[in-house]
Amino acid sequence: MSHPDSPAGAAEPEAIETIAAAEAPAEVVCVASWNADLVSHVARPIARGETLMASAFSISPGGKGSNAAVAAARQGARVALIARIGDDDFGRMGMTLWHAEGIATDHVEHAAGERSGVAQILVYDDGDNSIAVCPGAGSGLGASQVRAAHGVLRGCRVVMASCEVPVEATLQAFRLAREAGAITLLNPAPARPLSEELLALVDVLTPNESELYQLAGAAHSGSVDAAANHLLAGGTGAVLVTLGAAGCRLYQGGQTPIGLAGRSMPVLDTIGAGDTFTGTLAAALARGEPLASAMQWANAAAALSVTRRGAIDGIPARADVAALMNLVAR
Repeated sequence: MSHPDSPAGAAEPEAIETIAAAEAPAEVVCVASWNADLVSHVARPIARGETLMASAFSISPGGKGSNAAVAAARQGARVALIARIGDDDFGRMGMTLWHAEGIATDHVEHAAGERSGVAQILVYDDGDNSIAVCPGAGSGLGASQVRAAHGVLRGCRVVMASCEVPVEATLQAFRLAREAGAITLLNPAPARPLSEELLALVDVLTPNESELYQLAGAAHSGSVDAAANHLLAGGTGAVLVTLGAAGCRLYQGGQTPIGLAGRSMPVLDTIGAGDTFTGTLAAALARGEPLASAMQWANAAAALSVTRRGAIDGIPARADVAALMNLVAR
């Protein structure tokens, strides 16, 4: 129905708002991995050569980059992807998810004749898990696809990536982000050696403890403080170490580390908790939160994520995270 004061053919106010939102530049750009998660629930880790019966099995959306992008979107950020997926049912699963979450997919490449990535996940009775990832079409994501997305990178506030995507893509994205003045955020999982150039382009690095030690080297293993300070000395802007149930700790050059305790929550499934942390952190930084404040949002969101099963189903909305933070603050 037309508004009584609108000229014939004029767009409705609601339609104008929708169009404006769709055309607004992305605040967070994710150089993203995409996997279909093939999840089996077993009682405990499997020994070499052993077979265990699973109590349940599911196929669901996954990939560290995709999960983090969804987390950022659910926190209210406008999100765009740079990704490469297979032309298969799993790839179409990803597109369906991203469209439902309002994530821009203009720079998602469909690789004809290639399979999408998959992650084979074992979830144990205590909520912990083990994961093997085959990146599939995602292994072909490189600097050329990133350069093609230079327009969206120039207009964003945060660019995030993980080590599930080829390092060439991340390096190109962070170079362009640095030129544009955007914040660069890297979740270095799964752990791999990273060049001095890439680490110097990272504004915020979010390793867990084992990833921190692998990046810092054997000489700094065993001391979170020493390992984090070593990375800061190499040019990384800030190191935010996730410590599981113990919370997280923020290191910035010339400043006293800031520790944040973990939250006691009933654990059903830890899949995607780190991705939820990263995506929520990105969204908070994109809306202008200081890093120490953004860390609190990320910590609360990750705590909520383990109370539900599955990576995507576990990612909370911003209102849920705000409610938990307000409850704890009382």
